[in-house]
Amino acid sequence: MKKYWLFLLSIVVAVSVAGCGTNASSSAGEKKEKDVQTIVVGTGTQFPNICFIDDKGKLTGYDVEVVRAIDKELQDYKFEFKTMEFSNLLLSLESNKIDMIAHNMAQNAERKKKFLFNDEIYNYSPLYVTVPKNRNDIHSLKNLEGKKMIVGATSNAAVYLDKYNQKHGNKIDVVYAGQGADDATTQLKTGRADATLATPFSIDFSNQALKFQQKTVGDIVINSKVYFMFNKKDEKLKSEVDQAIKKLKKDGTLKKLSTKWLGEDYTVQN
Repeated sequence: MKKYWLFLLSIVVAVSVAGCGTNASSSAGEKKEKDVQTIVVGTGTQFPNICFIDDKGKLTGYDVEVVRAIDKELQDYKFEFKTMEFSNLLLSLESNKIDMIAHNMAQNAERKKKFLFNDEIYNYSPLYVTVPKNRNDIHSLKNLEGKKMIVGATSNAAVYLDKYNQKHGNKIDVVYAGQGADDATTQLKTGRADATLATPFSIDFSNQALKFQQKTVGDIVINSKVYFMFNKKDEKLKSEVDQAIKKLKKDGTLKKLSTKWLGEDYTVQN
């Protein structure tokens, strides 16, 4: 009889311990879920090969997939995308509607006053003078004197051309693309603009998708270093993203993604 009660007692203790273990595990799981910080990443849908909607309706491209790779590395964060027009990205970051921008962003003085850039470059974006394929009279910015060049209104290309024009007597008529994805292409096609600034990988994508063909000419005009952008207060997030990028460079992930989406390795300067 004594053995029976000892046996019964051992079962009760075992069940109690198991129950405590389950509760502890559950609490740890709940704590872990609560500790994960959601980071809202602003990006676009109209930049070929960088951030766009594919034929299956999925948001993808080099910048998008780099963020997804970073998400896998940083367990304390959950990165979620919020898509919008390029012109709305900086305002959304400034007003804290998003926490981060992933849209092939380059530094300039105005942006650095308001925002934080990470230290680790994750891409280079070489911009060339780009013209319709049947034009053979334009080879450089000098050939655009008295002609129209179309660029995005808040782009680094626009900032560069403004400075170039000031230095060279405002001889290039700079016009700004509208909100549509193909506005610059349309204006080149119709002759309302003579040239734009674009990367080889975006022109390759456009040429495959459209009947209207373009080409890059001359030397690189701007070889921008590409970064993510954050709010000034987010030093910790910036630092941890930098560490993740270093790891993705070292293990070859960035090179693979760049080759897949951009046609070659743009993680190193060309």
